Amino acid sequence: KSIDFTYTSDQLINFLTFFSFDHLHDILGSLKGEYVSVKGKETGVHAYLGVPFAKPPLGPSLRLAPPQPVGGWEGVRDATKQPPMCIQSKETVLDLVDKLGTALVEIPDISEDCLYLNIYAPANRAKNAKLPVMVWIHGGGFALGSASTYDGSALAAYQDVVVVLIQYRLGLLGFLSTGDEHISGNFGLLDQVEALKWIQQHIHNFGGDPGLVTIFGESAGGVSVSLLLLSPLSDGLFHRAIAESGTAAMNVLMANDPLPMAQVNYPYSSFLEAAFIRDVIADEYIGNGDDRVKNRDGYTEMLGDLFFTIPAIKAANAHRDAGAPVYLYEYQHPPKFLQQKRPSFVGTDHADEIFTVLGFCFTTTHVRLSDPCPEDEEQLSKIMMSYWGNFARTGSPNGHNLVHWPKYGAEEKYLAIGLKKQVTAQHLKKERFVFLTQTVPEKIKHFFLHFLLCAFNLQKSSRATVATPLCLCGS
Repeated sequence: KSIDFTYTSDQLINFLTFFSFDHLHDILGSLKGEYVSVKGKETGVHAYLGVPFAKPPLGPSLRLAPPQPVGGWEGVRDATKQPPMCIQSKETVLDLVDKLGTALVEIPDISEDCLYLNIYAPANRAKNAKLPVMVWIHGGGFALGSASTYDGSALAAYQDVVVVLIQYRLGLLGFLSTGDEHISGNFGLLDQVEALKWIQQHIHNFGGDPGLVTIFGESAGGVSVSLLLLSPLSDGLFHRAIAESGTAAMNVLMANDPLPMAQVNYPYSSFLEAAFIRDVIADEYIGNGDDRVKNRDGYTEMLGDLFFTIPAIKAANAHRDAGAPVYLYEYQHPPKFLQQKRPSFVGTDHADEIFTVLGFCFTTTHVRLSDPCPEDEEQLSKIMMSYWGNFARTGSPNGHNLVHWPKYGAEEKYLAIGLKKQVTAQHLKKERFVFLTQTVPEKIKHFFLHFLLCAFNLQKSSRATVATPLCLCGS
């Protein structure tokens, strides 16, 4: 068999080369994709949508079970339509898309049969091209999201890379576990591994180099990237990784069951610990003032640090200390097209960098921004795509006409990325990092030593025949 990339007559453009590949290894079948134009580029991309990478996870043997390799198909498969989204709330998806300032031309169906990927390859690639491959893992708290809410065409065209957007099972169907062999869990993560296996076997048919695969993702996608870095199941399936606004160091991922964790050593005092930690952290960020604006800003900063910034620095430190080359950044530009959707006090927010990384300023088909990008945001997007594309090609984000991005080492240098300029800085959130990772644990330690001393004195006094003064068991 051979894979033919065929097009309808109205999709052919005279400067494109119509081609097919022969002598392919382990061919699944033929695909019909489509040509997609990209704003600002003479040549666009070939898009192949809804390509299956695993068997549909249906029925008692495949539902709530690890994914199984996909079989082939007869004839020519239509790869011009978005695949179904995995089981989730469509209303929540639409609300999220609106909050991100994007609009979808087509809203796919919801289905358990959802293990598909979308592939975007430069239309002017050579027949035997071996381009870098960039695999996007979507976010959404492991409960929502899909390949169809993103678009890889601009990044593929501007950076001459093959972009793959993958889907994975979500919510209960993706992550339910009974803690034993009956339902082992983490099927959504196993779906990601299966997609990477498929890419290793087949991406050369699309002009991609299976030896040059970069995984990247945001939020839960960033967490997934971080987990895949740690998993032996993904050994050899990718070669570089970019985690945006999410890492495996986020505390929310640490325990299967929080109750035993809370009962270790001090079961009767866990509520005191929680109250103590809350007060210590709140005092640091908010204090005791009545300034509502200051309190609001302090609370917002606290949440950002606890959920994203401090875990990201922890992860960067761990990989650096293990000898890996690490590049850390802080994105500092709130999109202009979201200004009317947010309160005036909101600055750069979670997921704000996605439109620049994936080049939504330049997409023309499925995903579009609610408002056109001004020239300065288009330029920022080109810069972001260049950094990401360079990293996928060479392992370094640096390149021609870009502000130098230093490695994250002992000096803790990072790149602050803004609309007007990109600046090298040092020690991201150093004081907050020291407070949350050193000061707070020390205060907790002292708190419990004091608590135990009080409890000991209380026990002694209860046995005494004469009443003795008791200490106040506080901080």
